[in-house]
Amino acid sequence: MFTGTYALLMAEYNRWMNDKVYAACETLTDEERKRDRGAFFKSIHTTLNHLLSVDGVWLARFNGKSYPAAQLGQNLHDDFDPLRAARGAMDEEILAWARALTPEALTEPMTWTAKLYGFTQTHPRWVQVAQMFNHQTHHRGQVHAMLTAAGIDVGPTDVPMLPILNETLGLGGGPLPTRDELHDRAKLRE
Repeated sequence: MFTGTYALLMAEYNRWMNDKVYAACETLTDEERKRDRGAFFKSIHTTLNHLLSVDGVWLARFNGKSYPAAQLGQNLHDDFDPLRAARGAMDEEILAWARALTPEALTEPMTWTAKLYGFTQTHPRWVQVAQMFNHQTHHRGQVHAMLTAAGIDVGPTDVPMLPILNETLGLGGGPLPTRDELHDRAKLRE
């Protein structure tokens, strides 16, 4: 059974979903990844860059390290391969931080300034931790929607499908069913 914390579970989920999303994005041409698809950051590529940049901003607030950041709507990486490599490295940083995070650290007050909104707040650290993971899910969901509209199935995205949870339950870590396979199974039950 998985015995980690909320932060570790979400860090594992973040890495798993990023691996799936980037694998799906790899099937697109560079032009298709950079096409304006009407999303907030227009393209899949710029949305992925935004996620990487903001993860670095949040993680720097938590661990005191420095990470590259881009202005809102600007790209850290113009090419997909360096973006994917930087994403993998950031996911490992997030996992290392989450593994070391203590319950006491989550309850400590944390003051931060939102540059986008122009205010300063103090809350228990867990509020900002939840915000980092929520932000990831929000924008990764936008990428998922753009991929779906392009006819690409990322596969299951539900937290209980996370391979580390299935491994700890003795269900194995094999490939998960595609969306079509899940729909077919549901039809059989009707």
